[in-house]
Amino acid sequence: MEIKIISWNVNGIRALQKKGLNEIVENLNTDILCLQETKAQDDQVREVLFDSGYHFTSNSAVRKGYSGTAIMCKEEPIKFISDIGIDNHDQEGRVLTAEYENFYLVNVYVPNSGSELVRLDYRKQWDADFLSYLKALEEKKPVIICGDLNVAHQPIDLANPKNNYNKTAGYTQVEIDGFDNLIKSGFVDTFRMKYPTKAAYSWWSYRFNARARNIGWRIDYFLASPDIAKNVTDAFILPDVIGSDHCPVGINIKF
Repeated sequence: MEIKIISWNVNGIRALQKKGLNEIVENLNTDILCLQETKAQDDQVREVLFDSGYHFTSNSAVRKGYSGTAIMCKEEPIKFISDIGIDNHDQEGRVLTAEYENFYLVNVYVPNSGSELVRLDYRKQWDADFLSYLKALEEKKPVIICGDLNVAHQPIDLANPKNNYNKTAGYTQVEIDGFDNLIKSGFVDTFRMKYPTKAAYSWWSYRFNARARNIGWRIDYFLASPDIAKNVTDAFILPDVIGSDHCPVGINIKF
């Protein structure tokens, strides 16, 4: 059996609904769709997705109109798990996990370090605690992580690396080190596994006509435990799907 899993930072699920979310989802034709930055409370997400034909759940931030994650799936999982069990991190609806028979699927919207890097110290702690959460899951069964990780890992992953290094949120050494720790712990960047030298982006600023000029960043990922990464038959980025400043990314995987 092969399934398709897609991840998309929608930058507001209610705004995307007005841009044709239902039609986009139908065209994506995916088995599982993980959404980040829903910017909606659980009841508002339910209003948008109730007639989608998918099983779904969401994890919303305490603060209204901010952050938030959701998972839509054709096959209902064994269970959904919200957050990572650390109160300091669990106020913003950033992690939503679906447990399946053969794997855990962790949908994440990693905190942005912010303008002038005001949350960089917090981000460093988040990265460490999130990795601990993932490794605890991995003791039970393989893990697939997807979502907006808010970091470009290598120079190939953004259009202007020299201009942004240690100056811009998403490309500081602290954030790169956090991603490095995921890789060193065994998780595989599936897109880079399939396309080691391909420059492709998943996010573009709304400023300076960046998307049309393809001045972007690859900050949306699928990572996987080694035991399950070998089953990934393809990894892809869908830059032609519009409606957000991010585009969907995904994998096909065999079980």
